[in-house]
Amino acid sequence: MTGELVDAAQAGAAAFDGYVRLHGDRLLRTACLVTRNWDEARDAVQDALVSLYPRWSTLSPERLDAYVHRAVTNACLMRLRRRRRVWPVAGLGAETPGSTADPAVQVVEADEVGRLCASLPPVQRAAVVLRFYSDLSYAEVARALGCSEATARSHVHRAIVRLRGEPDEGGRS
Repeated sequence: MTGELVDAAQAGAAAFDGYVRLHGDRLLRTACLVTRNWDEARDAVQDALVSLYPRWSTLSPERLDAYVHRAVTNACLMRLRRRRRVWPVAGLGAETPGSTADPAVQVVEADEVGRLCASLPPVQRAAVVLRFYSDLSYAEVARALGCSEATARSHVHRAIVRLRGEPDEGGRS
């Protein structure tokens, strides 16, 4: 019986390690776009993964990505609430490993994305990053944010309206 538990624990650890190796960079980049700070992003991803590790073998494989995105998003938002201030990020995107594009272009594009995202409230920023950067469906964004799909659509819509500088239905921009 003890040998079976050890084998199951090792299999769970291997599955967790494989998932983190495969998706870790994407999670970090997503967290960085939400927090606007590489250090905060690394800490948020680490906090989320540490909290998920003990339950990893019990998580549903078909909802695993949504569950991990929700944990990372919640960790990012928690850090932002604690910090109450958005700090500019120097070189957003310049540290991403495995990139082959021109670094100068990446820095300019990352700076523009970071500047645009910084103008959004944290939940709208998270919704936009999850929808367009992480390429999640609205249903997956809703699960990651812990809200209904209609609310997730509303967050994304309001963020787009705000980014375009258009007044929304309530007269706010």
